[in-house]
Amino acid sequence: MTWIGVDIGGSHIAAAQICLSGDDVSISNFVEADVDTFGEVNEIIREWSRVIRQANGGAADMKVGIAMPGPYDYENGVSLIKDQGKMKSLLGLSVRNLLAESLAIDPKAIVFTNDAEAFLLGESLAGAGRSFKNAIGLTLGTGLGSAIKIEDVVKDAKLWTAPFRDGIAEDYLGTSWFKTQSFQKFGLEIAGVKELLAKEFDSQVSDSIFAEFGRTLGEFLEQYIIRLHCQGVVLGGKIARASERFIPYTQAYLAPLHYPFEIKVSEMEEKATLVGACHPFLSESQMKS
Repeated sequence: MTWIGVDIGGSHIAAAQICLSGDDVSISNFVEADVDTFGEVNEIIREWSRVIRQANGGAADMKVGIAMPGPYDYENGVSLIKDQGKMKSLLGLSVRNLLAESLAIDPKAIVFTNDAEAFLLGESLAGAGRSFKNAIGLTLGTGLGSAIKIEDVVKDAKLWTAPFRDGIAEDYLGTSWFKTQSFQKFGLEIAGVKELLAKEFDSQVSDSIFAEFGRTLGEFLEQYIIRLHCQGVVLGGKIARASERFIPYTQAYLAPLHYPFEIKVSEMEEKATLVGACHPFLSESQMKS
């Protein structure tokens, strides 16, 4: 039986064969593609199925674990996404059944997991979160994904909507904050964090923006670290690739807590989510053995 881990976003899909055995993880046949999810149902399902088949590589039997952003009925594989524009045509439909029909497999062979939850599961199994008993996982990108791990249980934390300052957490911990900060403080229009890292960009300006972001992240984490008896924070997402520019400020902000914990950056990046998406199959096989 081949396990296929899949990570689906608003405009992108990645898939790979995943082999999980105890603490050993192997990833092969990695495939990714851009997908226009503003399109019709049949077009979206066809493109997703094409990538999954490529990753499968012609194996006779497969199980498919899919990491998907919310809101979603993960148990039943039904899309509840309606306000983002992307995937709108799938609203209220059983993506599980549509994919099962397209892939010619049993719908029971397809499971869904929240993408932030899958990320922390993957990092806990084989990446930066392996040594943490209790942890917070944050994916920092266009939006804010979050999950918490307590003992052996990992759950979507939905912290993007958590009240923070005069708004919600996602207002301050995503790409839009960098764009707003750059314009309001320095009169500069940027498309994203990548521009701040360019050699030609004014380093004093980028240093100032990253320092403020680091302190903001520390302020946000402060209320959760002690409450959850957190041993570590695992950061993923594209913004985390610039972690050396802001983590020192996060650590400095939190230093007065005198609480022992670590901040680690994802070791597996997008592949962590693929591994975590297959975690339900590992649990299944352990129960049968």
